[in-house]
Amino acid sequence: MSRQTGGASERGTDRGRGVIEGAFALLEALRRCGGEAGLTEIAAVCALPKGSAHRLLEQLLLVGAVERRGSRYRVGSQLYCLGQAWEPHPGLRVAARHPLHRLRAATGASALLTVLHDGRALTVASVPGEAEPLVPVRNGMSFLLDTAAGQVLSAEKRRPAAGSGGRLPGAVLERGEVVDGVCCAALPVRGRDERTVAAITVMTLSAQKLQRAAREAAQAGAAVTAALARAGVSSPRLPPVLHY
Repeated sequence: MSRQTGGASERGTDRGRGVIEGAFALLEALRRCGGEAGLTEIAAVCALPKGSAHRLLEQLLLVGAVERRGSRYRVGSQLYCLGQAWEPHPGLRVAARHPLHRLRAATGASALLTVLHDGRALTVASVPGEAEPLVPVRNGMSFLLDTAAGQVLSAEKRRPAAGSGGRLPGAVLERGEVVDGVCCAALPVRGRDERTVAAITVMTLSAQKLQRAAREAAQAGAAVTAALARAGVSSPRLPPVLHY
């Protein structure tokens, strides 16, 4: 009797895992489709029958993970709210908010903060600037480790990069090597233990402005590092959701 019960339990677990995997496959399909798509397109991207995709989408609608506009679906606000709870390093996004905006104002360049995640440089905070037409920056987008940001984040595992920024410790400069016409400067943000926890990067369309942009990015990185040191490791609790 217990053997049969155990088998039923395992089948239930497998079924639940399959539903969860299918739901996340649908959400990933929406991301790949630019944030909004119709049922036929979503099902095709996921390689799911339309009936199965429709049932999963209806369940996601009920919990706010997906929203529907006419016959098209998009990622729901509930996922955005939940996503804000993910913190790559305690206090990092809050510490970077003002320095990134100041960096954008001082240079005109796109400014972003990335962390090492799953072997890529994952953007966790960004302010679009002059490089936006060629390299749009969005939270959640990722870059390969051969980019300036990726080299800074992986620097502790290898020798310093050939494109280092001279007198700026830990800096990596790119002059159009990754994207033609886009120059980048990336510098480390360090935690309380002096280890690199993030990379702060500027993207500019002018090679002549790169050294100045790198110096401004170094100041922004130092500001984030100092803010992390002041904040410690405790994260403030958010108030409950208020409905008006």
